[in-house]
Amino acid sequence: MIHILQLNPSANDAGSYLPVALQVIFAVGLIVFLVVLTHFLGPKRKTADKLASFTSGIESHGDARQPMAIKYFLTAILFVLFDVEVIFFYPYAVNFKSLGWDGFVAVLMFVAFFLCGFTYIIKKGALRWED
Repeated sequence: MIHILQLNPSANDAGSYLPVALQVIFAVGLIVFLVVLTHFLGPKRKTADKLASFTSGIESHGDARQPMAIKYFLTAILFVLFDVEVIFFYPYAVNFKSLGWDGFVAVLMFVAFFLCGFTYIIKKGALRWED
């Protein structure tokens, strides 16, 4: 069995994936075994307290399906979008000298696209809260 697992690492045949396949089969088998075992050995008492939703000790009130203003979600998505765009400035700052003028032009294009998107958002009124 060990001889089978010690294949030539430079070989490009399907046999070189045997250790990975064995590990995946073992992992999936272990997961299935543990889920089935806990299903048979675990307690099966369903009470009203166990079936109630957990709300950190606070009594729930109202309907969870009440409408909410889309502005909150839009602001959160815009924050994530602009936050991720700012993250792209870090590699440029680290490699500032080695990128030279080509890198500077690329960053200027990136900032131009960033500002185009920002002006589009402002013109669409995504940041106005007076509605």
